[in-house]
Amino acid sequence: MTLQRAHELITIQLGFGGGYNRNAVRLILGEIQREHGQQAVDQLIRELDLEQAFDLAPGMDFSEVGISR
Repeated sequence: MTLQRAHELITIQLGFGGGYNRNAVRLILGEIQREHGQQAVDQLIRELDLEQAFDLAPGMDFSEVGISR
Protein backbone atom coordinates (compact mmCIF):
# COMPACT_ATOMS: atom_id res chain seq x y z
CA MET A 1 0.00 0.00 0.00
CA THR A 2 1.28 3.45 -0.83
CA LEU A 3 1.52 6.16 1.80
CA GLN A 4 -0.92 8.27 -0.20
CA ARG A 5 -3.50 5.47 -0.21
CA ALA A 6 -3.01 4.89 3.52
CA HIS A 7 -3.56 8.61 4.10
CA GLU A 8 -6.81 8.48 2.10
CA LEU A 9 -8.12 5.38 3.91
CA ILE A 10 -7.28 6.74 7.35
CA THR A 11 -8.96 10.04 6.51
CA ILE A 12 -12.14 8.11 5.71
CA GLN A 13 -11.92 6.25 9.03
CA LEU A 14 -11.46 9.54 10.89
CA GLY A 15 -14.74 10.72 9.41
CA PHE A 16 -16.56 7.84 11.08
CA GLY A 17 -14.80 7.73 14.46
CA GLY A 18 -15.40 4.95 16.97
CA GLY A 19 -13.75 1.76 18.13
CA TYR A 20 -14.13 -0.26 14.95
CA ASN A 21 -12.57 2.56 12.98
CA ARG A 22 -9.66 2.72 15.41
CA ASN A 23 -9.02 -0.96 14.72
CA ALA A 24 -9.19 -0.34 10.97
CA VAL A 25 -6.60 2.42 11.33
CA ARG A 26 -4.37 0.10 13.38
CA LEU A 27 -4.54 -2.48 10.57
CA ILE A 28 -3.58 0.14 7.99
CA LEU A 29 -0.69 1.34 10.16
CA GLY A 30 0.46 -2.27 10.59
CA GLU A 31 0.68 -2.72 6.85
CA ILE A 32 2.48 0.60 6.44
CA GLN A 33 4.95 -0.29 9.18
CA ARG A 34 5.79 -3.62 7.56
CA GLU A 35 6.19 -2.06 4.10
CA HIS A 36 7.61 1.40 4.84
CA GLY A 37 8.89 1.34 8.43
CA GLN A 38 8.28 3.13 11.71
CA GLN A 39 9.13 6.58 10.37
CA ALA A 40 6.27 6.39 7.84
CA VAL A 41 3.84 5.33 10.58
CA ASP A 42 4.93 8.15 12.85
CA GLN A 43 4.53 10.62 9.99
CA LEU A 44 0.93 9.51 9.36
CA ILE A 45 0.13 9.66 13.07
CA ARG A 46 1.41 13.24 13.27
CA GLU A 47 -0.10 14.43 9.98
CA LEU A 48 -3.55 13.06 10.75
CA ASP A 49 -3.47 13.79 14.51
CA LEU A 50 -4.22 10.15 15.32
CA GLU A 51 -3.07 10.64 18.89
CA GLN A 52 -6.02 12.95 19.48
CA ALA A 53 -8.53 10.94 17.44
CA PHE A 54 -7.66 7.35 18.37
CA ASP A 55 -4.98 7.57 21.10
CA LEU A 56 -2.32 6.23 18.70
CA ALA A 57 1.07 7.76 19.47
CA PRO A 58 4.28 8.01 17.45
CA GLY A 59 6.61 5.16 18.32
CA MET A 60 3.83 2.61 18.83
CA ASP A 61 4.56 -0.75 17.20
CA PHE A 62 1.90 -1.95 14.77
CA SER A 63 4.07 -4.54 13.01
CA GLU A 64 2.15 -7.48 14.49
CA VAL A 65 -1.35 -6.04 13.98
CA GLY A 66 -3.36 -8.03 11.46
CA ILE A 67 -0.98 -10.96 11.23
CA SER A 68 -2.65 -14.28 11.93
CA ARG A 69 -0.56 -17.01 13.46
